[in-house]
Amino acid sequence: MYRLLSAVTLRAATPRGRTWGCGLRGAHQRAGLPPLGHGWVGGLGLGLGLALGVKLAGGLRGAAPAQPPAAPDPEASPQAEPPLEQSLAPRSQQTPAPPHSRCFARAIESSRDLLHRIKDEVGAPGIVVGVSVDGKEVWSEGLGYADVENRVPCKPETVMRIASISKSLTMVALAKLWEAGKLDLDVPVQHYVPEFPEKEYEGEKVSVTTRLLISHLSGIRHYEKDMKKVKEEKAYKALKMMKGTMASDQEKELKEKGSKSNEKNDFAKTKMEQDNESKCRKHGKKKNDFEQGELYLKEKFENSIESLRLFKNDPLFFKPGSQFLYSTFGYTLLAAIVERASGYKYLDYMQKIFHDLDMLTTVQEENEPVIYNRARFYVYNKKRRLINTPYVDNSYKWAGGGFLSTVGDLLKFGNAMLYGYQVGLFKNSNENLLPGYLKPETMVMIWTPIPNTEMSWDKEGKYAMAWGVVEKKQTYGSCRKQRHYASHTGGAVGASSVLLVLPEELDTEVINNKVPPRGIIVSIICNMQSVGLNSTALKIALEFDKDRSE
Repeated sequence: MYRLLSAVTLRAATPRGRTWGCGLRGAHQRAGLPPLGHGWVGGLGLGLGLALGVKLAGGLRGAAPAQPPAAPDPEASPQAEPPLEQSLAPRSQQTPAPPHSRCFARAIESSRDLLHRIKDEVGAPGIVVGVSVDGKEVWSEGLGYADVENRVPCKPETVMRIASISKSLTMVALAKLWEAGKLDLDVPVQHYVPEFPEKEYEGEKVSVTTRLLISHLSGIRHYEKDMKKVKEEKAYKALKMMKGTMASDQEKELKEKGSKSNEKNDFAKTKMEQDNESKCRKHGKKKNDFEQGELYLKEKFENSIESLRLFKNDPLFFKPGSQFLYSTFGYTLLAAIVERASGYKYLDYMQKIFHDLDMLTTVQEENEPVIYNRARFYVYNKKRRLINTPYVDNSYKWAGGGFLSTVGDLLKFGNAMLYGYQVGLFKNSNENLLPGYLKPETMVMIWTPIPNTEMSWDKEGKYAMAWGVVEKKQTYGSCRKQRHYASHTGGAVGASSVLLVLPEELDTEVINNKVPPRGIIVSIICNMQSVGLNSTALKIALEFDKDRSE
């Protein structure tokens, strides 16, 4: 060791070493610092010698293996600030991939790319997705931020507003009461809730029933209070739909054979129709839901009966059963019916259902309780700046849009519904199957489209009982094939959501080795309002269905 130190020191003192040293010394002096003494060479040699000595000593103790670097402490603060790009775009948070999810690597990659594109397109702070295949969760992941201010990333456990998916949850309560014989879907609602006054429409007494409320056929208003605007908007939509189906073969033939004068007449006719449509649109244009004051209520309602005062004395906009008018207030009345038919408070009855379905993170939204992993909710202002949404109290609409949940809980809910829908097909081949939470005939009723209804998030479908349903259809060979699926979307202040169920197309003759549920469930929640997610969920479901069938 002594010889090694001497050699290092001697080398530093050689002319070659002096040149190196003088170079450093010159730089030191050029910087205007005090001149370096001769001791710096010895200090350098001593330092190098100690370092080499430690390394040599470590080599002599070769019997002791080198220790791997210690794992970072998640509680410790980072050693260095991450680059700006990292702070703005956090790594996606996902649960450890289960073994069976490897089969869906292509679908996961494709779906993740799709979600990134949707998120960037709408400027959403955060979005969370969950997918299950045949009852098993195969993918859940969060993108972006659950809390922008505090840089909290989204993750599968993030809790967000599920908005109108709450209606599908309320339907389970109604269905359980109906199965138990405690609820008649077709008697006037006053049988259960006499506080709701009897109604008239254009001087004629009419009945509002539970069944009509469920499918938005009751005539009870939504957030828009102006009946004239609502009716004109409906008339505009009807005109638009009629115009799309008017072209007949005879008209096409006349257009092909028509003279120039006919062409002029057609042009004039078309212009007149456009002017009429424009006038209709101008008069019939009603406010967007997010422009309605009642959406931002801050008043706390103690129970469903109390919240009826918001709308119970308002006139019906349509004769019950005649037209579809989506109404969250209709579900407020349904919550009161659940209370009277069950003998429990609505929230207590729903918590029992959530417990049965193992939906342990699904709760009503309240400001006071500490709810772990709850996201914050955002909107863009008129200057296109991201801001926090105002405080709202959803106690007036628990049943129609007031619950919080996670994608994992929504997957459980979707699978429970799909199991009940399919279990009847498997009973003959497997008698050991447990019953569904709802009976097969109940689920068939719930997922059967109702005539004279609309499914705003997919024009191919109809509204059923608290679900939108698209039926299987193929018009031409080797052309577009429409799959049967059920879904519900949600839009709340600062939040958007979707739950979609794509059942497997089962062949009853070859189901011996299968057990329900069979199909794809997709749930997506987002902390930004006015984000359409149904088509994205359907694309994701079809990607996973493609992988499972290969």
